[in-house]
Order: sequence, then C-alpha cells, then structure tokens
Amino acid sequence: MCGINGLIDKTKMSEGKMSSVLNAMNDLIIHRGPDEDGVFAEKNEKCTVGMAMRRLSIIDLSSGKQPIFSDDKQIVIVFNGEIYNYRTIKSRLVSEGITFHTTSDTEVILKAYEKYGVESFQWLDGMYGFSIYDKNIKKLFIARDFFGEKPLYYTQNDNQFLWASELKSIIKTIDYKPNISKKGLNLYFRLTYIPAPYTIYEGIHKLEANHYLEYNLNTFEYNIHKINHEPAPKTADISFEDAKAKTRELVYNSVDSRSIADVGLGTFLSGGVDSSIVSLCLSQATDKRIDTFSIGFKKASYDETDKSRVVAKILNSNHHEFIIDEDDLKHNIHEILVNFDEPFSDTAALPTHLLSEKTREHVTVALTGDGGDEVFGGYNKYYIGKMNKRYTSVVPKALHKTIAKLSNKYLINKDDTRGKRFQINKLLNAINYEGDFYWDIISLANTSKLLSEIMNDDYYDPDLFQEYKEVLGKQKVESLTDFRLVDKILSLEGGMLAKVDRTSMLTSLECRAPFLNKSIWEFTNTLPESYLMKGWNKKYILKEAFRDQFPQDFLEKGKSGFGSPTGDWLRQSLRKELESYIEPEMLKKQGIFKVDVITKLVQDHLDSKKDSTFRVWSYYCFQKWYKFNFLNEN
Repeated sequence: MCGINGLIDKTKMSEGKMSSVLNAMNDLIIHRGPDEDGVFAEKNEKCTVGMAMRRLSIIDLSSGKQPIFSDDKQIVIVFNGEIYNYRTIKSRLVSEGITFHTTSDTEVILKAYEKYGVESFQWLDGMYGFSIYDKNIKKLFIARDFFGEKPLYYTQNDNQFLWASELKSIIKTIDYKPNISKKGLNLYFRLTYIPAPYTIYEGIHKLEANHYLEYNLNTFEYNIHKINHEPAPKTADISFEDAKAKTRELVYNSVDSRSIADVGLGTFLSGGVDSSIVSLCLSQATDKRIDTFSIGFKKASYDETDKSRVVAKILNSNHHEFIIDEDDLKHNIHEILVNFDEPFSDTAALPTHLLSEKTREHVTVALTGDGGDEVFGGYNKYYIGKMNKRYTSVVPKALHKTIAKLSNKYLINKDDTRGKRFQINKLLNAINYEGDFYWDIISLANTSKLLSEIMNDDYYDPDLFQEYKEVLGKQKVESLTDFRLVDKILSLEGGMLAKVDRTSMLTSLECRAPFLNKSIWEFTNTLPESYLMKGWNKKYILKEAFRDQFPQDFLEKGKSGFGSPTGDWLRQSLRKELESYIEPEMLKKQGIFKVDVITKLVQDHLDSKKDSTFRVWSYYCFQKWYKFNFLNEN
C-alpha cells in the first residue's frame, strides 16, 4: 500500500529539479507510505517525465522497492494498492517463459503489461492506482481499480500534466489556485462527497473507477478508456440452493485472497452482517486466534459494541474494543477533515479514523465489511423502489404535497436522533412522481429543492446527475439492480471508499474489503433480484449462505450504521467555530450562499429549534475546507 505522484513537464525542467518536485509531492503523502520512497526522472527531446511513490510495505518487504523497471529499462511503473490474484497471473506469465526478479505484485503488473499491453489491466483483481511509462511508444498509462478503492487525481495545464494519489500533491505543486468547480460544489452539497470524475476544483479530475488514461508524450494529449472485462456467465436459471453455495464459496475465496500479507492482519468488527461474516471467514482460514477491532460511543443511542462482543465470543477472537466520546475528537478533528483535501462530510469519517488509529497500534492490515450492502442489496434505501411505486399509485400528487408539508412541520427533530420520525420524514420528502426519487434518497445533505433555497443562483446547478444517467444508460432508476449500480458509481467510489482510504491511510493502516471483488459483483448482478431482497428481507442470499454459522436470528438484528453524534458536537464544542462561519461579511464576500437563509438554518440548529444535522454538518465541513484552502487559515 502506497501513494503515487507523477509529472510531465513540457518546459523540460532538469532531472534534478524534477526529482526535487517529486520528493516534495511525496513528502505531502508520507502517511500513505512511511516505510520508503522512490523517484524516477528522465528528460527526453520533448519533455521531462517523472514518477514517484511512498511505500507502506505489506508484501515482499525486502525486494519490492519502487519504481520497478523492465529488464531493458524501457518501461517503468509506480503502484499504489494490492493485486490479490497476482500469484495466479505470475504463474501464467512464468509458464510463458517470463522471468521475475522480485516477489511483489508490482512487478507482475509490469510484466503483464510488457507482454500483453493494456489488455492485461482487465486481469487484475485488487485495489490500485498505478502509472506506467512506456518509452517504446512514448506513452504514459495511469489506471484505477474496478470499484475505485484507491484514489487517483490528474490535471493538465499549459506546461504540465500531473497525477497523484491525493489532491494535496497537485495543489501544492501547481503555481495557481484553481477556481471552485460549480459541478463539484453542487455534488458535495447534495451527496456529502464529490464522485468521479469531479473534484471541488475546476480543471482537476478524479480518474473514474475501472478506467485508464492514455497520455501521448508526442502530442501532449490524452484519452480515457474503460477497462474491459469478460462478462459473467448468465445464471438467471440457477437454483437458490446452488446460488447460496456459490455465494459462500466466493466470499470464502475472497477473504482468503485478501488475507495475504507479510505483516500483522485483523478485522474491523462492528457486529453487523458484513463484518461478522468477513471475521468468521478469516477465523476459519487460520489455526490462530484472529484480532478483531471495534469502536463504540459513550452516548448509548450510538453504541453497538454489544453486537461485536457476541461475534467475538463466537469466533474466540482476540477482541479490542475502543469506547470514545466527544473529547477524543477535539484533538484531531481538524486533521481528519482537511486531509480529504476537498469538502467531505460523512459523519462516519471521524470514528473510522479513530478506529484505524487504534487498530494500527496492533496490526498493519485490517479486513472490513465495506461493500456488502452494495453488492448484496442491504441498504434500507433499497426499499424505496417498492415504496415509491405503491405510494404514488395510491396517493394523488396534490395530496402528497400536503402530506409532505405537514411532515416537515410535525415530524421534525430538535436533537440529533435518527429514529422513525427522521426516517419517515426523509422517505416522504424523497417520494417522486416522475421517477427521480432515488437521486433525492442518496442526497444525504440537501435535496435539489433544499439546495436551491440556500445557494445563490450563480452557483446552483439544477441538472446535476444527467451525465451519470447517461453512464447508466437510462433516465430513470427504478429497480434494485439500478440502485446498486448508482451506488457503485457514486456512493462507493466518492463516499465510502474515499472515507475509508483517507482516514485509514492517515494512520498508515491498510484496509481491504473482501466483498469488493469483481467476481462477487458480477455474480450477484446475474442473480434474480429476489435472491438479494426477498420481500423486505435484505441481503437475503448472503445471510442464508452463512446462517448456520451464527446463533438463531442473529443475522436479522438491525444495525444503525457507523455514524457519530455530530449534531450534538455542533451545538457544543464546535459551536463557536460554526458561528464564525455565518458571519455576514464573510458570507457576502464568499458569495456562494443566501446569507439570511443559511444563517437561519444554522442558527435554528444551534438553538435546537430544528435539528438539521446533515445539512449543517455539510456546511461546517465545507467552510472548514474553504477557510483552510482559500483563506489559508488553520
């Protein structure tokens, strides 16, 4: 696990200066790879090319140093991530007469590319961001994994093309401050994160998951291509029992492949279905007691450590439990939020960082249950298709407007609780008679209507998701399969995976997600939707595949999710800072928000007149980012 940086400079800077620039970019992401670094710089007749990386040693501790070169020195690679099937690919290449000098997965990518070109990218099962410079054809390739577990940013200006694992390496290298992206800003204030290909900056992009960028060093132009994969065999006629057995086999195999490491390894264990199954599979794959890690809150309504204790006892794991409160966050909340380099307001980021920090004291790699809900259909929001269809078929649109208005008046919360009142109100506000309900359901901060109320017209974008609809190939998303694909493209890549990557890598902990496996995803996509959600029973096939391994009804217990009581914190320890963000002159100068409306929203939350935790937290995180990056204030 590492971080990478790269630069193509058309002014043909010296190799020495290029190395200095790359070392500075590396220094900004030392947390991603504290063990060692590596730099490559070379001037040719048209430009200077440089690539660099920071390494967190997980596999091949002795000989995996990067950059790695082909035998003739004409191809060079830097790599961030893990390739879980590298041994299989290596065996194939060895049988074809190819020799290796290391036992690292990085060299496997290089040799596969050398033999088969970009077609080899489709073989990779893993999480990665890498760049390959091929002098033979004067091209650079940068690639990102199937789900987008590892980040990869890029930008081009008049004289340079830059790419990096984190935005900070680009922002600190270019000699200008990019403008705020209108699209990125709106995506953030709808979703609480910014999905690829956008960032908060105009002209700086995220490479989309399962894509590679091909840069021509002769023309200084680039093209982006999707990484092609062989389609999974159709299984529409597969029996449920056969599908259940296949599910179990795929999950066991995935956990096994993601357990390869030359360092200490454990699991995050929340006590939910996904992390419990991952921990179970790992425990059954070894004769040793595994290490499991969980985090809880002193605030009882947020604490679910009782569930993780049950699983730890079943597995006889060496269980580590960390209970936190507001005081634990006061010392590093700034560091956690600004490390994202752009606004990010998933409330689970703070506890995820603290869990990673505590876990890193014991192991270097942690397996997680991330992705289980997207792959197997586990979110409550996946009910919305059925609910919206039934509701709109019975309740006239005019009557619904009255119901929603009353809901917003009488079902409001005054404190940070997310129980039935909160859920019903959110559902009623997401009901849509034109088929666009799912886009509001995933808008965790503001619906389109709410955002238009707080944002000035010059910044507001009313047609935010059109190009994602074009990627999906449909204007309306209505089925469970549609919902899961939207989540793969937006919520996984931009939200959950960004959260886990930034918070864990800030502590130099590598997180691996066994459910994020191409084979599992492609298999579940070929199954009847009823296998994933039977009636109102979510993740049905996954739970049935492992039901015999847990106490009766354990897998049916509900789980609240991994949030944190940020609404309370905003009223308490963060209150003074939040109040500074609604100072009228500052808001007028900034020009993004309607001053009176945003001030009332924040003040009503602070005075407990109406709880608006998600909206106000997203506003707080944006202003903290803005203050740090545009006003240069800590």
